[in-house]
Amino acid sequence: MFGAIEAGGSKFVCAVGTSPTDLFSRIEFPTHSPAETLGQVAEYFEIQAKREPLQAIGIASFGPVELDPTSPQFGFITTTPKAGWQNVDLVGTFRKKFNVPIAFETDVNAAALGEQRWGAAQGLDTLVYVTAGTGIGGGGLVAGRLMHGALHPEMGHMIIAHDWKADPFPGVCPFHGDCWEGLASGPAIEARWGAKAEFLLNDHHSWQLEAHYMALGVANLIYVLSPQRIILGGGVMRQNGLFPLIRRETVELLNGYIQANRITEDIDNYVIPPRLGSNAGVLGALALAEAAAKG
Repeated sequence: MFGAIEAGGSKFVCAVGTSPTDLFSRIEFPTHSPAETLGQVAEYFEIQAKREPLQAIGIASFGPVELDPTSPQFGFITTTPKAGWQNVDLVGTFRKKFNVPIAFETDVNAAALGEQRWGAAQGLDTLVYVTAGTGIGGGGLVAGRLMHGALHPEMGHMIIAHDWKADPFPGVCPFHGDCWEGLASGPAIEARWGAKAEFLLNDHHSWQLEAHYMALGVANLIYVLSPQRIILGGGVMRQNGLFPLIRRETVELLNGYIQANRITEDIDNYVIPPRLGSNAGVLGALALAEAAAKG
């Protein structure tokens, strides 16, 4: 039995099980202060472990995070704009409470892993998972390996084209203003239009602009990483009719330069929603825990 934590800026999701069809337990609760939230997580796993011992725990966290195991800050959330969560030691907190292997990843890398293992990217080894919600984050695998480097991918902070005459909105990112996240995340939609994404009508003109910005990011990812599939998740992407707009805009932006059949001839199966839905992240954390238990 494995434990899984999806640490999100707005909510935490925890689960115990071995696979999507064998989740013994799942719970979610709002993200409050680190002390309160991590205390709730620890209490949940303590109760579950009394029923059946955990073999390992996987943590998939919002970021930025430190993934280098040689760093003294390994397992920390670092420079996040989430108030009160800067320099929080996630891995260390749970190592003190549970004597099991603990795996640590970004939430989007873990979601990509979950989709590759059980979802919309089965059989693929190079893919990208993007979530558009409270922020925009991206991760994935290249040649079967999760994307790591000097840090980890921060796709949501790509600088994308911004037509200031068509859209004078300055963006909401506290670091960059009008980066991808600053222009197309859930808070950006609310700040620009005065309503949360879920309350805007399907035919509201905001969605054409949102599709344009999402397609700009998708096109950049295609050029840089050439993934076999791009999966778009998160609350913003639940809007009816948004995917066809993004696909059409993406093809227009590529303008015939990319000649790959899976993109040019089958875009509907190339830019797609996650098959695991809102469980992609926590199931990815479960896959991380399984790998950690095997050493």
